[in-house]
Amino acid sequence: MNTSTRKLLVVVAVGCLAGIWASPGAGEAHPSEPLVRIDSGWIRGTDDGTVREFSGIRFARPPTGARRWRPPAPVRPWRGVADATEPGDPCVQMEAGEHIGSEDCLFLDVTVPSRPQHEGPLPVMVWLHGGGYTTGSGSTYDARRLAARGDVIVVTPNYRLGVFGYLGLEGLPGSGTFGLADQIAALRWTKRNAAAFGGDPRNVTLFGESAGGMSACALLTSPAARGLFDKAIIQSGSCLLEWVSGTYVPIPGMPSFTPYTSLEANRETGEAAAASLGCREGEELECLRAMPVEELMTVNDTFASNLAYGTPLLPQEPAEALRSGEFARVPVISGGTRDEANGFIAGAAEAGIPVTEELYLQLVEGAFGDAADEVLAEYPVADFASPALAWATISTDRAWACPTLEANQLMAEHTRVYAYEFADRKAPNIGDVPADFPPGAQHGSELPYLFDLGGEPWPTLSDEQWRLADRMIDYWTTFAHAGRPHAAGAPTWRPMRPGDTEALSLAPAGGGGIRLVDVGAEHRCAFWDGLAEAR
Repeated sequence: MNTSTRKLLVVVAVGCLAGIWASPGAGEAHPSEPLVRIDSGWIRGTDDGTVREFSGIRFARPPTGARRWRPPAPVRPWRGVADATEPGDPCVQMEAGEHIGSEDCLFLDVTVPSRPQHEGPLPVMVWLHGGGYTTGSGSTYDARRLAARGDVIVVTPNYRLGVFGYLGLEGLPGSGTFGLADQIAALRWTKRNAAAFGGDPRNVTLFGESAGGMSACALLTSPAARGLFDKAIIQSGSCLLEWVSGTYVPIPGMPSFTPYTSLEANRETGEAAAASLGCREGEELECLRAMPVEELMTVNDTFASNLAYGTPLLPQEPAEALRSGEFARVPVISGGTRDEANGFIAGAAEAGIPVTEELYLQLVEGAFGDAADEVLAEYPVADFASPALAWATISTDRAWACPTLEANQLMAEHTRVYAYEFADRKAPNIGDVPADFPPGAQHGSELPYLFDLGGEPWPTLSDEQWRLADRMIDYWTTFAHAGRPHAAGAPTWRPMRPGDTEALSLAPAGGGGIRLVDVGAEHRCAFWDGLAEAR
């Protein structure tokens, strides 16, 4: 992910019916400062007449000091009323060459409609942010539009990132899964406290994008997460994603990788990082726990895509769990964007790695070896506006779209799957892709349609795009209500049948509108399937 995209992406009614907005003492609550009692104590939020917001709620004890690289621990109850009007710190991460945030970061925000449209408890949606497992925060995603229009409660937690979230060492319990454990802790907190906000603890939808989508997919396969959510939405985060050499960063010879890694490999990465920081063999954990944050951050990016399987929380590789049918049989929405890789390839050019015709040939040969001629015949550079766009198309098709289609087909054999593709190729240029490279519907470009990133509506959305945003929120939130997405005045979204290659394309009227498309044909998945079988 390019720097600009990273920066952007970083930036519950039982109780309600019983009067949850009451204060601990008569006359203490102000209409704009609602009070709620959760399992650890009273909290005070804000109410703007449209939504009630409770920000910076601690859902686990600070993972600092001796608790660095330990599973999340329950919060100690407090007396009085805790302020929940400002977000908590994001988890430690890099921004513009400097580390920001804090280790004390296990906070979440809750957004609740001020005037629910329906009687009874509301569905709850828990959002996992993206950012390559190394950046991001829940509070970046302002959920007011989503909550108010969809009549849902939205929970947006932080989780530990990078070296703090995914370090592995021999003999360290929880290796490679501390961030995942935080996500599970947030889901458990939601189940315990949903009713306090007017929510239904028996109707929780887990959703996320990019690393958040990859985490959501992993949690579908995690025995520890069973029963903690009832539906899932996976945005650009399929369990089967695979970046073959050069398709993430266009450098020939770059190793292929997936969003997940084996525990053995995770520990090797951790031990190498400890050695590079001067820690002696056998004393790595003690050494690292004593080390200041700024030193640890020098190895932070080493732990991108280092969520470990073969662990108590994630026993199987998620891809294999899908293939064997060993995942939670809950309804799923799953898809990605039409031009996932455009922003990555353009970002590489900005960083001094432009894809020339010569480099294009090297990348194809490095990634596909003996099959390079077949790939070049299928994607001749002359068919594209530039070699960079040719490589971005291969990267989108091979690394993102076709693995997502395969994963959706596998899940559809066991549960309802609603496949989609966000296809607004004039979507906001969230990654600041240069003008000479078409951003298209790049990775993350659907986010401004669902959330106000950084607290403000995206300023460049047209009227048609805002109508698309409304339809998308309707689809997402009706799915949260009843497990079947619906939007008034929009096409009926039917679940996939096993073997289907179609998905619901989401675009404004001037860009094709909302319609069924054959994503298998669009992304040449039969070609890639045949190539894989031949090899």
